[in-house]
Amino acid sequence: MHHEITAGHGGGNSKAPKWPSYKGKSLLAGTSSNGLVTVYVDPTLGAPAQQNVRDLISDADRVVAANDALFGTTGGPVNVVVFALGGETDGTGGADHMGCDYTTGADIEVCASFGNPSRVSALFEAELSECSMNGQLCGLSTGEALSRWCAAIIGNNALSDFATAPQWVNDGMPDFVNQTDPTDHSADSTGCGMAFLSWLISLGYGLDKIAQAMVSLGDSGTLAQLYAGLTANPASQAWPAFQSAIQALPNGVTSDDPFGGLSRALHLAHLSPVTVALAGSVFAAILGDIGAGKTPEQMVKSVRAALAAAPVTGVSGTAVAACRIGSRRLRPKVDAAELLWKPKSGPSRTGPLPRCKHAYPAAAGIDSCRMTTTVVGGGGGGL
Repeated sequence: MHHEITAGHGGGNSKAPKWPSYKGKSLLAGTSSNGLVTVYVDPTLGAPAQQNVRDLISDADRVVAANDALFGTTGGPVNVVVFALGGETDGTGGADHMGCDYTTGADIEVCASFGNPSRVSALFEAELSECSMNGQLCGLSTGEALSRWCAAIIGNNALSDFATAPQWVNDGMPDFVNQTDPTDHSADSTGCGMAFLSWLISLGYGLDKIAQAMVSLGDSGTLAQLYAGLTANPASQAWPAFQSAIQALPNGVTSDDPFGGLSRALHLAHLSPVTVALAGSVFAAILGDIGAGKTPEQMVKSVRAALAAAPVTGVSGTAVAACRIGSRRLRPKVDAAELLWKPKSGPSRTGPLPRCKHAYPAAAGIDSCRMTTTVVGGGGGGL
């Protein structure tokens, strides 16, 4: 899947990185100020793409710093090429890389988005965040949901049209809280994860805490275990409490952020981390009790227990800087067609196949990981 490409370095003969799928000429556009992000462009796309890469170079250091803050780590150098991925120039071609670390996944493809630099930055962050997962969660529904949430917060919700949670609801809300789907190409399992993380953020748990906990849980971790680790409630309460919260939504699930987590992240910047954590524990206890059908007296007891367990020191401070990213909530309609993803036939390979990541809109038939979509009627269908 890698192809060696001669880069246009001002007439030089240097070799460009081995991109996952791009076969065209790579023109070196520049490097970010911190030297960690080197950006290339397809020169045949002209001035609009050149503007995309100039904007990405200017924004890359911010994206890298915010991503490092979310994961509590320091990332490595990466290369990015901006081109018409899948033939698209509006960002809907998505993004791609080959692995979830800074060794195998450092060569990143990003779809051009003429006139919309925020989409290019968001697509870049979707892949960069996976490099920070240290080889964990790659190719899984949990990792896909986390990378999309990183892109939403750091990329100012520029990929709102990639929403999958509405389709998950339309398909009957299958339970991917108690189980992790071993694919990142299912709209249902990704959508469940997106809505679940929206709920956790609305309870007061910052994406930085969520991201680091998910990486710590690793490939075998579930969203139910994430809930238990954050709230100190039993993992068995996660699904019923989440379902109760979904049913209580006045407008249902119309986006990947039905609980307003993006807005919540901005407001939480004014509160101390201890206050945020306490509020999240109290709300989680209440919703867990509702889902379990407990009496009001039992709910009061649970709230008192959550308050009693709160720390008595460290009540001052500021929230993590990554939570201060300005956000706005968008709720477009989503194509309700079900998508069946299956690999195309290809030559046999020896050794393990690299995990391939591609961020894609729910209704797009574009994937540089050699995947195709088939519209199917009714339910069912494996991936």
